[in-house]
Amino acid sequence: MGGRGTFAVGNKVEYTYETVDKIEGVKVLHGLNGKHGLPAEAHSSMVYIKLKPNGVFHEMRIYDEDHYLIREVAYHPEPNLNHGNRVENVLHIHEYQRDDFENRPAHLMTEAEYAKYKKFLKGVPTNAKRQRQ
Repeated sequence: MGGRGTFAVGNKVEYTYETVDKIEGVKVLHGLNGKHGLPAEAHSSMVYIKLKPNGVFHEMRIYDEDHYLIREVAYHPEPNLNHGNRVENVLHIHEYQRDDFENRPAHLMTEAEYAKYKKFLKGVPTNAKRQRQ
């Protein structure tokens, strides 16, 4: 996959990511050449996963039918949801707006969302901080 996860029509584009594994059929990507995040757009898959260097789940990005990022499931510090704590990992979700990429409100993962995504949360403790209902 080249560039920001897009295809360059007829032009060869240097690969930015490599697939290093799969979790429940979802590609686990690793950035190349200093690339750390997951793509903002995707064409070959509707979902991608990134792991921390120790193999623990870091984030999963979900794309719509037009390949735009719509949701990010994450397990990393999110100070806005954790009273300013920039160290403790929390399970949370960012919802992306198609026309406003910077507007991505986050909320702690609910129990229902945890049930939906837990099969992808490799290495995340079952008691990881999330919203209690």
